[in-house]
Amino acid sequence: MAERSIARSSTLLASGTVASRILGFLKAIVLAQAIGVFISGNMFAIGNQLPNTIYVIVAGGALSAVLVPQIVRSALHADGGRGYINKLVTISLLLLAVTTVIATILAPFLVSITAHALPADQAALATAFAYWCLPQIFFYGVYTILGEVLNARNSFGPFTLAPILNNIVALTGLIVFIGVYGADPNGLRSISWWTPSSIALLAGTATLGIALQGLILFAFWRRVGLTYRPDFRWRGVNLGATGRIAGWSFGMILVTTAAGFVETNVVATASTDSDASVAVLGNAWLIFMLPHSVIAVSIATAYFTRMSENAAGGDLAKVRADVSASIRQITVMMVLAAIVLVVVAYPFGRVIIDSTAGAAAIGDVLIAFVIGLPAFSILFVLQRAFFALGDTRTPFFTTLFQGIVFSAGALVVLFVVPVEWRGVGVALMLSLAGILQTILIAVLIRRKLSGNARRTIVSFAKDALAAVPASAAGVVVFVLFGGASDTGFALSGRIQAIVAMVVIGAVMAAVYAVALRVLRSSELSDAVGPILARVRRR
Repeated sequence: MAERSIARSSTLLASGTVASRILGFLKAIVLAQAIGVFISGNMFAIGNQLPNTIYVIVAGGALSAVLVPQIVRSALHADGGRGYINKLVTISLLLLAVTTVIATILAPFLVSITAHALPADQAALATAFAYWCLPQIFFYGVYTILGEVLNARNSFGPFTLAPILNNIVALTGLIVFIGVYGADPNGLRSISWWTPSSIALLAGTATLGIALQGLILFAFWRRVGLTYRPDFRWRGVNLGATGRIAGWSFGMILVTTAAGFVETNVVATASTDSDASVAVLGNAWLIFMLPHSVIAVSIATAYFTRMSENAAGGDLAKVRADVSASIRQITVMMVLAAIVLVVVAYPFGRVIIDSTAGAAAIGDVLIAFVIGLPAFSILFVLQRAFFALGDTRTPFFTTLFQGIVFSAGALVVLFVVPVEWRGVGVALMLSLAGILQTILIAVLIRRKLSGNARRTIVSFAKDALAAVPASAAGVVVFVLFGGASDTGFALSGRIQAIVAMVVIGAVMAAVYAVALRVLRSSELSDAVGPILARVRRR
């Protein structure tokens, strides 16, 4: 029954994420048509990225690490946790509101430290976008807090489906922008072209989408037996212990954000009309996150609640089993996703941007990112295993290790790598640092749970072996579709690129599945079986 519940929750999460990601890609395509992916696109990317960065610094990781385990434990209170939840939400929203006001006032300063090498006119445009986008900090927090409360009560649907509304609103704003001001896929507009009204339309609708994504979750609280009432009486519900746990998460996020500032400053030095810079890395990251969000996050989120319940009951054997099962199911899919994305990187770039140079830039960066995809998804699970155990200290130190490794590598890229390859170099350093961090945290979780990782390692080895013939088959099909030439079918247009991607992906998935069967691996069927069974029932 428990496994069916995990499968059902994972399927629901994956279904909602797929719909949201499809709309997200459509939004990215329309945004690229509206302002391109070079200078204007970079300035919007910097301004629109700031609220994500500041939100994550203040609360993002702390909320993710603390809310689900603490809310699960609060269910033991006499009122079922209602009082604790109201107090926790109140103090979190107050913190977010104060942070949002301060960050918005400091927009020029935040832009300057995010990308200090920008010319004055570019910095001014990025700052104008930031003024409109920084209020997103508060609404990102609302979405996370309300969604995690729902997740802790085993209501996963609203948290997964709300981003669909966000994407629809933002997409509508982009369509209106193009209708009013016209398209500029090659990014030919000068900085001086931008006016307060065009900036407000582009950035304002992006913020409106985030606001609705968060606020709509209030409508679902009654379904899990909750009603929110602000409560400023914060004594007597052990919020001090919660704060101590959150403190290490806060430190972890500070380290991550410092590394993020290093990344943006290094990449922004390539902000020209042809080199991979902030916007290109953003689009490549969007593609990179697709399989992680649809598969890894869906499976891990469903397991996280159960891990927290088992950890609260002191049953480490069950926590260990949940960690192993989730990693094996995620890895078998992530290995396939990684090799497919490497082969179709340039056609995927061609789908995003109607430009050979833009497609090549996105493809190069995407390949560098994808090298670290399996490790990135495994890290996601292992961090949550520590969170479920109430340990945020260990993830802090592993993140500090990753931040130091990446920052050192990024500085090498800045001073050694030619400007046109800095985006690729930074992406490679992110992958390398992430792989090393994953190895370190895997060793530490094994010691904490006192388990044998043999089954997980053997499963991953089979995945890697199955990837070899699948990769070879994918390359052959890619070449047959003319992928080796800029004028070949696979790169000649969006529709052609999509057709090539679908065929290549289908061939690689089939070969991969057959290879796993030959190797007697059951992980693929374990991962996709519940989804297929649900589809058949419908």
